[in-house]
Amino acid sequence: QVQLVESGGGSVQAGGSLRLSCEASGSLYSANVIYWFRQAPGKSRELVSSIIGEDAAGYTEAVSGRFTISRGHAKNTVYLQMNSLRPEDTAVYYCKFPIGGKDYWGRGIQVTVSL
Repeated sequence: QVQLVESGGGSVQAGGSLRLSCEASGSLYSANVIYWFRQAPGKSRELVSSIIGEDAAGYTEAVSGRFTISRGHAKNTVYLQMNSLRPEDTAVYYCKFPIGGKDYWGRGIQVTVSL
């Protein structure tokens, strides 16, 4: 059974930084594409970033230039470095690993950015 665990969230002042981590366990297969989503209160879930293979990264315009997605040396780990955080970045962040034809989600981790 695949399980994903996010860490690194918390509360920061606007302009601060956080690094989210997501580690997957319980599968023999690695995900070629890994995603970070977020869901703000009262909002639908949105795609924040994705990484294909080793380093082909994409970002939503709202975070472009501020966030960086990367894979760890262990390929079951993905990071999201978040800089210059804004209150609008406040949300629950989720990682998603498509593995073996199924989508696996982390439980979500809260990021709160205050003025």
